[in-house]
Amino acid sequence: MDSIILILVCMLAGIFLRRQNFMPANAHVALNQFVIYLLIPALSLYYIPKIEISQKLLYPVGVGWFSVLFSWAFFAVLGKIFGWSKKLQGALILTGGFLNSSFIGFPVIEALYGKKGLETAILVDQPGTFVMLSTVGVLVAVLYSSGTPSASAIAKRVFTFPPFLGFLAGAVMNLLHYDFVDVVQPVLQKLGACITPVALVAVGLQLKIEKRSKHWGFLALGLFTKLVLIPLLFFIFYKKVLGAQGEYIDISIMEAATPSMITAAILASSHGLKPRLAGMMVGIGIPLSFLTMAAWFYILKHW
Repeated sequence: MDSIILILVCMLAGIFLRRQNFMPANAHVALNQFVIYLLIPALSLYYIPKIEISQKLLYPVGVGWFSVLFSWAFFAVLGKIFGWSKKLQGALILTGGFLNSSFIGFPVIEALYGKKGLETAILVDQPGTFVMLSTVGVLVAVLYSSGTPSASAIAKRVFTFPPFLGFLAGAVMNLLHYDFVDVVQPVLQKLGACITPVALVAVGLQLKIEKRSKHWGFLALGLFTKLVLIPLLFFIFYKKVLGAQGEYIDISIMEAATPSMITAAILASSHGLKPRLAGMMVGIGIPLSFLTMAAWFYILKHW
């Protein structure tokens, strides 16, 4: 419960600071860069070396990976059919496919399934969503913000992007069965823990809900895709097609029902991919998700 309160307080703080003009107009840019260049790599270096590779990864990791791939295919096809701009497609792909599997997912899963449920939630988040953010997320941001960049330009952007470098270093450490010494561990953990407050203040600073905004239709489509369509696909495929059962399957589907990933919205914003729409996907999606996730929990319990 304290995590959920922290989320609401930080986002409201950002909105308040913007409306009272206590912060520079571009303050959110500095906060976004702080998250991307320091906090996300710290989180990668803390968690990824500790991941245990096994068959148990398949279902939860599949949620983190295929939600992103589905979002990319879905919005790219719609964008081509309806002639949407590349920046609009990129914003919807990033905010419609990446799960808020930790900041919202962890406290909700712990409240509903206990601390044991966090074992599955972490698998969705770290080798699933977080790996995709550090690789495919960066690729989407580059492709949809820079016209048609060359392969060398894409490779340069990806391989100089701090979250990807953090993921790469963490993956090598995992393969070598190496982790940082004890004195470094709490430093990385505390840096990673700063992501929620800093990122949500940045979201609040950018969040402008305009009644006549042209984004409302796209916002509704993005939220429907993220909160309803994607968890529905996993519900049908995992439980009805594959016949998979068990609490870890239900937790995986509940994670699929989480709102947009905050850091994915920051990635979209930092690359100029419809920052206001990305902010609204997070700002409106988070409170709305408490209702939709409750509905999914009921469905999983009774169907």
